[in-house]
Amino acid sequence: MTSTYNDIRATIESRIAAEMAKLPTYPVSYENVPFTPPNNASWLQAFIRFGDNNYATILSPSTGFNRQNGVVTVNVFTSIGAGTAANLTIAERIKDLFDRQVVSNIHFDAASGPAQIVSPEPAAYFQTQLTITFEAYLS
Repeated sequence: MTSTYNDIRATIESRIAAEMAKLPTYPVSYENVPFTPPNNASWLQAFIRFGDNNYATILSPSTGFNRQNGVVTVNVFTSIGAGTAANLTIAERIKDLFDRQVVSNIHFDAASGPAQIVSPEPAAYFQTQLTITFEAYLS
């Protein structure tokens, strides 16, 4: 069972970091961590949004647990004018990490996307976005 919000965050971020450390490697920007996008190179941005937290059991706080919903969002940035293949290849790697997986008792749903972002930020890149909803159980 997952114990805290930080356990969920650490599980998700470490999974992304381990995959993006494999060849070909890509830097990843995480929330509230200083990051400078590389010049003319692909990179990712990952963040987690926690949603509803509901009773999963009616037991006492010391023996019961809650169901925590959330969304993992990953933005993939690649060079403009080079087509979509590089971007979609990176997005596929992220999708495969989470799509219908159970990791450390976090249950990930099917990934949505990658959806092209029409006005990317920063504008110097071609951007797509994947979203993956999840449920975790907090003690």
